[in-house]
Amino acid sequence: MTSILKADTIQDAAGNNIINENADTITIGASGDTITIPAGATITNSGTASGFGGITVAGMWRVTASSTGDQNPITSNLEEVDTDGYARLGSAMTESSGIFTFPSTGIYLIQAQGSFQTESGQSSNYHTLQIQTTENDSAYGTAAVGWDGGVDATEYGGCFTQHIFDVTSTSTHKVKFAVDTNHSTSYTLGNSNETYTGFTFIRLGDT
Repeated sequence: MTSILKADTIQDAAGNNIINENADTITIGASGDTITIPAGATITNSGTASGFGGITVAGMWRVTASSTGDQNPITSNLEEVDTDGYARLGSAMTESSGIFTFPSTGIYLIQAQGSFQTESGQSSNYHTLQIQTTENDSAYGTAAVGWDGGVDATEYGGCFTQHIFDVTSTSTHKVKFAVDTNHSTSYTLGNSNETYTGFTFIRLGDT
């Protein structure tokens, strides 16, 4: 024989709410309480969990074709990675004219890698790949810079840089990427099958 206990609220001996149900929302404990999951216990989620923070968004983009000279921002030949078993976690970043918009608020790790080639006969070469962010959808600041310094002749090089960005609003907090080189004929390398120059976005947790 089964038994059913019907109650909207369960309290402890002191009258503090332990479990409360209201309008199909179940609240366990109260603000400041510690909820302990015993060792060996398993929590199974068959629906959609929210409000727990954690990594809910992770995606990668890349430059699909090589180009020369300075670019601020990089606007051409951009795609989300789509080869070699790539899988995005959560919703995608969106891009327009080189400006990337985040799918949700949160604290994001932004990573950028650049691959470069200098032209034969050039000397004292350098390239930088910059992460530039805005908090007002207008003024951008250079948050992080990766440097590659070549010497001369035909050389290949690369760089990496990263920045943690607090996205409190998806309409005002955005990011773009820029390339600066001292030779207009130096190449920023791109490829549609392998990521030579690309960007990674990982949502670390709630803002």
